[in-house]
Amino acid sequence: MAHNAGILGMGHSYPDGILTNADLERIVETSDDWITTRTGIKQRHKAAPDEYTSQFGTRAAQMALDRAGLKPEDIDLIICATTTPDQIMPSTGALIQAKLGAVNAAGTDLFAACSGFLYGITMVESMIRTGVIKHALVIGAEVLTKYVDYTDRGTCVIFGDGAGAAVLGPVPEGKGILATKIMSDGRYEEQLNCPGGGTKLGTSHDTINQGLHFFKMKGNELFKIAVRSMSDISAEMLGRCGLTVDDVDLVIPHQANQRITDAVAERLGAPAEKVYSNIAYHGNTSSASIPIALDECIESGKIKEGSTVLLTSFGGGVTWGATVIRF
Repeated sequence: MAHNAGILGMGHSYPDGILTNADLERIVETSDDWITTRTGIKQRHKAAPDEYTSQFGTRAAQMALDRAGLKPEDIDLIICATTTPDQIMPSTGALIQAKLGAVNAAGTDLFAACSGFLYGITMVESMIRTGVIKHALVIGAEVLTKYVDYTDRGTCVIFGDGAGAAVLGPVPEGKGILATKIMSDGRYEEQLNCPGGGTKLGTSHDTINQGLHFFKMKGNELFKIAVRSMSDISAEMLGRCGLTVDDVDLVIPHQANQRITDAVAERLGAPAEKVYSNIAYHGNTSSASIPIALDECIESGKIKEGSTVLLTSFGGGVTWGATVIRF
């Protein structure tokens, strides 16, 4: 018997440490005006040296479980979407499983950069719908500030740390995930990448000295691809549901850059009051950005029973996706 899959509970977590634009002015050649004009960011959360990804992922996941009224042992699958794992092996998902005590769950990682949460939602949805599993945790968790070069003003001002989590399970007909789709195009790999540390270049004094373990980004080239990809897939998913943007109560895009958000909204014909943005306070938290924003909207009452929400993302890879959910 098929079941609709929906979100039963959400949670989020981020470091207490905050890095403001004023702080960055003392580190690299930049200014609050330069950062704000180009990105919309005013501050970002920054993990302490002894803090790491699974800590935030676990806290967000436990909050989501509590709100869903479930215990860790009720979870069948944990997917942690992250580009910044605790370590190469074991997976951060498995480490979160152990921290939660989710003894009946399989735990693993998913790597799709900023689209990771929507990738996880899409994969889990079909497993719940077909009865393969009943309950899953999809977590987006990142400690990106440990991968940025604080001499590169083009990237170090953008990224922040945090985690968001969702418990998914069966929901009544007419609710839950109405449509979802994920895409990628590896031909654009050089637009946003981290070349060092893998089997291609490895880890050596040379790769470290060249800064190849930091994120590299070509922002101007990414902008057009991001806007087009997010707009097109969003329109496609709305069409699949027989909806228009007028039928949607809220649009939550990946918080990459305020200019990208504004351009996507314009292409979709979504009024500003329908498009949620928290980038000023969190920066770009990659796979964590959509679940953090989604949880904020639930907490504040922007999302209520019966709300229809469009989620859309774009990230390195390049990857993109869109999901339509009715709460």
